[in-house]
Amino acid sequence: MANIASQKKRILRTERERLENRRYTSALKTQLRTLEAAVKAGDAAEVETAKRKYTSLVGKAVKSGALHRNTGSRKIARASRLVKAGTAA
Repeated sequence: MANIASQKKRILRTERERLENRRYTSALKTQLRTLEAAVKAGDAAEVETAKRKYTSLVGKAVKSGALHRNTGSRKIARASRLVKAGTAA
């Protein structure tokens, strides 16, 4: 454990930030599973809603710094490909 007050504060802040990033990544995984289920079910309205929510969540994660912007772009592109493949099939 650190002895310096500023370092103790930094440890606490880092833990808060780590948990915030975990919340974003966990929510992204959950929303992606929802999107995949909607595509599998073939419900076009549900797919559109789930994709919009997923895209929004990715954007928020990128804006907060939980994800790198290239990672966010890749995730959105993969979700779009998933939707496109699901509607074609």
